[in-house]
Amino acid sequence: MALTALPALAQIPPIDEIMARVAANQAKSVEARKHYVYEQEQLVRLHRSNGKLAREEKRQYSVTPNARGERKRMTSFEGRYDDHGKLASYYRPGFEKKSIDIDAGLVTAFADDSSDGIPHDLFPLTAREQLQYSYKMVGSETYHGRTVYRISFRPNHHRDKDGDQGSWKGEALIDAAEFQPVQITTDLAWDIPFAVRTVLGTNVRGVGFTLSYERMADGVWFPASFGGEFEVRAVFFYKRTISVNLKNRDFRRTDVVSTLAFDVDKQ
Repeated sequence: MALTALPALAQIPPIDEIMARVAANQAKSVEARKHYVYEQEQLVRLHRSNGKLAREEKRQYSVTPNARGERKRMTSFEGRYDDHGKLASYYRPGFEKKSIDIDAGLVTAFADDSSDGIPHDLFPLTAREQLQYSYKMVGSETYHGRTVYRISFRPNHHRDKDGDQGSWKGEALIDAAEFQPVQITTDLAWDIPFAVRTVLGTNVRGVGFTLSYERMADGVWFPASFGGEFEVRAVFFYKRTISVNLKNRDFRRTDVVSTLAFDVDKQ
């Protein structure tokens, strides 16, 4: 990534204008993506404190447009878990090796079933999410051959109409020509209170995620890769390092009419 000299302040739009255009483009992009067929790969891993694998799930999906918007169909699933020092396989989501299986619950929680597989509340760029955050221009630079604005954000401690409040801080690279996100990194903006850690033995460290976008030839931007790694400690005896990785690939533009001809749910 090559840094460029910052343009004159008068040449950079006000931060409010930039974020308003980003919010509008976010809504348009969701609709534009419904004209694409693509494949998705998800990988969630949990490691014990000694570094040994506790549980792993690999999922593959095919995402296609249909009459209701998009259809996401699982095409492949592989699961493994530690069974007394040996890795045992399982072949269906939600498998629990015992009545209370914290590992199974965590893996399921991070295997996002939305069409693009991205938990969008982690990346506050829509009009609604922006109400909970403050944004600041950091500068301008070149990223993968395109001029981008580097913008930082953090919670403004305001709640929206549903009582939700921002929880993330981070930076976003915004394409200067098309006002679309190119890359976003986030971390938790707050720590779990000491009293909670003491009473419940619960703590989360290193909570952070990165989301990167890919631009299609027709100007549609797709969330192409998403990942993060962090550590969870709970109820004194439980400790896991969790890594999440997702890739959307093989994007193919289609039209809704032709797609509906082959994307009819079988009875």
